[in-house]
Amino acid sequence: MRTDQPTILVTGATGAVGRHLVATLLERGASVRALTRKPADTNLPAGVEVVAGDLADAATLGAEVFDGVDRAFVFPARGIDVFMDAAVAAGVHRCTVLSSLAAALEFPRDHGSASQLHHSAVEAAVTTCTDAWTILRPGTFANNLLEWRWPITSGATLRVPYPTSAQAPVHEYDVAEAAAETLLSDNHIGEIIPITGPEALTRADQIATLSTGLGRDIPWEEITADEFRTEMAQFIPAPIMKMLLDYWSDTVSTPDRPRPATVVTGKPGRTLADWVTDHRSDFGA
Repeated sequence: MRTDQPTILVTGATGAVGRHLVATLLERGASVRALTRKPADTNLPAGVEVVAGDLADAATLGAEVFDGVDRAFVFPARGIDVFMDAAVAAGVHRCTVLSSLAAALEFPRDHGSASQLHHSAVEAAVTTCTDAWTILRPGTFANNLLEWRWPITSGATLRVPYPTSAQAPVHEYDVAEAAAETLLSDNHIGEIIPITGPEALTRADQIATLSTGLGRDIPWEEITADEFRTEMAQFIPAPIMKMLLDYWSDTVSTPDRPRPATVVTGKPGRTLADWVTDHRSDFGA
């Protein structure tokens, strides 16, 4: 049933960005509907309407998904063109897309990378369906440091290639709050917005920030790219492995350029230290 207030549809609502986006939109008085394949497992805040659906399965994207919806947050899932066809057919034209800075093709390493190919296709699926789009292109997420959760909690030594490479990890809350701003107004239609953390830190400094925030020593040692490739080959697909090593190699001499979400949110970007504080429990602290 339609209400007087248009509803914002959030896809990827149980992910790191989507979950905080839902909470932010609710706090700001929006009517929010979350699309998920498993509604019973969402654990989303009270006040959000949860509906079942699969972004890549048109048969699950019926009227109950789009009724009353006037805009949507588009998570970069595979098969997103199916969702966009259904959304536009149902009258949804205003979309904010979660993409990646790799799609900007700023560096040779981005051309043909796994992230660039996927996110460029996602962007195209949206921009060919509607003119009322906003694209968010975050750089590397601070959440990627959760890959170190097991060795840190177990007291193992981190084995780190390219420790002097410098990235600007972005807090998922900053991306979510930028998304909320673009969905709650029409001020950013047609904009492509890069988002990073507010500071570039070497991987060694990132470990030091984790150590300080968690209140424990974190031993680490440098390894070569070949050693990392050998040790992680069974866990990381080859295209992702190449993308990571190219990124870390390049950012030794050319650190990430900070581009915080301030341009959209009007607030300072959250630092990596802020992220560690928000994720202490993930590391058993």
